[in-house]
Amino acid sequence: MPEVHLGLKGVYFASTTSSFIDGEVGKLLYRGYAIHDLAEHSTFEETAYLLLYGALPTRAELSAFDQQLKQSRPIPEPVMEVIRLTKQAHPMDVLRTAVSALAAYDPDVSDNSLAANLRKGIRLTAQVPTIICAHDRIRKGLPPVTPSNTLSHAANFLYMLFDKHPDPADAKLMDLDFILHAEHGSNASAFACRVAVSSLADLHGGITAAVATLKGPAHGGAAEEVMKMAEDIGTPERAEAYVRERLAKHGKVMGFGHRVYRAEDPRARHLRERSRELAERCGEPRWYQILDHIHEVMKPYNAKGIWVNVDFYAGSIYYLLGVPEDLFIPIFAAGRVPGWVLQAIEQYDDNILLRPLLEYTGPMDLQYVPIDQRG
Repeated sequence: MPEVHLGLKGVYFASTTSSFIDGEVGKLLYRGYAIHDLAEHSTFEETAYLLLYGALPTRAELSAFDQQLKQSRPIPEPVMEVIRLTKQAHPMDVLRTAVSALAAYDPDVSDNSLAANLRKGIRLTAQVPTIICAHDRIRKGLPPVTPSNTLSHAANFLYMLFDKHPDPADAKLMDLDFILHAEHGSNASAFACRVAVSSLADLHGGITAAVATLKGPAHGGAAEEVMKMAEDIGTPERAEAYVRERLAKHGKVMGFGHRVYRAEDPRARHLRERSRELAERCGEPRWYQILDHIHEVMKPYNAKGIWVNVDFYAGSIYYLLGVPEDLFIPIFAAGRVPGWVLQAIEQYDDNILLRPLLEYTGPMDLQYVPIDQRG
């Protein structure tokens, strides 16, 4: 009998230079660089360059790359019309549809060479935030904000979302969030992207598949669910009883546990203190206090490999920045585009059609009965 690995758990299907994860100790590297160093010292633009090109840029290389991103931010008017026509849909559905529509207007769409995919990857990295923000404005009856050609990637996102230049501290926080979400191995959305491009579909098709997969609550929805949990709790004093009651009923405490980590998600530490600082700066410390109380109650579960993950604090940060809750997953997508593009490029580079097997457990060799002889 074949050995079945449900969810492909523990199965290696390819080699990569994209990221390294040691879930037992909570270690994450992008292209060999520790996530802690990138979180503390890098920018999203520099991190995106590192992922796409495999090395940290020189000052001149980073400047040229940054200009490419800024020049690529606008989206074609027909794609804007697609957003208007689908404005009532969930933001992830709009994003998926708009990314697919962009393929019709990309001059390199049918070229799967490395150079063309890098150009398309840069454009998609720049355009996804524009799609997200344009949709949010349109569904509110407001005109989309023209992307800035001077602001950083993160600051431009907040500018397009709220139609005002963001507080530098808020922009830095969003930049950090994008860095922490930029790449994470063969997670469900990255694998979906690889499956799509393994058929030699174009890059836009791969990213569309990734966006569609990320929407699922088992993958991308944790940050939104954490904030809903915090809102249900309401006050720090209710946090312990709420969590213990949920655990007693064998419910899941959102923001804890991860498919690959048996230690603390190394990305979480960088948002914990920022969440506290932002809550105090916004005059709403209770949101961090609620999360802190939940974290304390959950500490005994560390021994079982259940630790806090990156989504636990991300939700409170988005909420305090004024981001609508149904945009939490699209923000994840906006940060992850360079990682998806890298995964696609690696698949193209050493491609074989991804076609795993299924163990058949149904009946065998049944006799066909003509329809008029069936009871």
